[in-house]
Amino acid sequence: MNTIPAIADIRINEDSRVPKYKQIVDSIIEGIARGDLKIGQKIPSINELSEECYLSRDTVEKAYRLLKEKKIIVSVKGKGYYTARTDLISRINIFFMVNKLSSYKMRIYNSFVDRIGVNGHVNLFIYHCEESLFVRTLEKNIGAYDYYVIMPHFKNEKMMHVSNTDEVVNALEKIPKDKLLLMDNRKPAVSGTYASIFQDFENDIYQALTEGLEKLNRYDKLILVYPQKSVYPYPLRILHGFRKFCVEYSFDFEILDEIYDDMPLQSRDAYVIIEETDLVNLVKQVREKRLRLGKDIGIISYNDTPLKELLGITVISTDFKVMGETAADMILANKKDQVRNVFRFMDRNSV
Repeated sequence: MNTIPAIADIRINEDSRVPKYKQIVDSIIEGIARGDLKIGQKIPSINELSEECYLSRDTVEKAYRLLKEKKIIVSVKGKGYYTARTDLISRINIFFMVNKLSSYKMRIYNSFVDRIGVNGHVNLFIYHCEESLFVRTLEKNIGAYDYYVIMPHFKNEKMMHVSNTDEVVNALEKIPKDKLLLMDNRKPAVSGTYASIFQDFENDIYQALTEGLEKLNRYDKLILVYPQKSVYPYPLRILHGFRKFCVEYSFDFEILDEIYDDMPLQSRDAYVIIEETDLVNLVKQVREKRLRLGKDIGIISYNDTPLKELLGITVISTDFKVMGETAADMILANKKDQVRNVFRFMDRNSV
């Protein structure tokens, strides 16, 4: 491990799989957060850092470019690079609570944290859709944070999705409205004016399927695979929006709980799949039966992932990165907007 004597916080671990430019970025951010690097302190030049740590100049340039974009460092012509001015950094503590630790939620969280940068410190909490854990965690932390970013999704005793309960609303009402941001689901009937970035589950799926209407018209029947009971249940509004679309456009349709083994797959059926395990099972059966995806059987998956893009699976999805960034921007600008997040139909020829 190489260390720059002048600034011991910038460290490069040769054995790490983290790219070296990212190690530089993280070291400087962490140094500022801990107070080891003072605001306005000069940091090594690109040449100095590349020589001290035996790095290519391109690697250091990439790190410094990212730090400048985030306004973490500034360059002064003829003098070098410095940590950002005090007026560019205002440390705020943020309570960030999600209902589950899924890849989708983490994409929102990571984009939020990345956008906040050194302007804030974010603590992540997970309550697993459990009302009691949600209430206990929130009440324990009331007053300890500058902002509370919360995704409200719960389950009842029948393992079905609910947006809120009286206990949940009572707990949320204890948060000052200028410190509250509801994310993903805005259904809890909380009083006052507060920030929100949300999905409109019923209208989102309806409008996205309408975007794909020309392709869907090639199929005789639409099938939504919606798990009625789940450890982490999905909003019923998704089901309502699907039904609304099918009725309005005169599609024969069916609702299934899951993709079953050895299903009697019928040509000219199109599936809308919510859970990834069902997506994997259906694609496997389509291949085993030598059916043509996007010709004999149509598949649309709910919520996009890089893997679905790689495999060419058509999706209907909110933009998780934009959701996290928008939430961060509202906090940094102290806005109380109510924003419906973008939701898209992304055609990749599986339907």
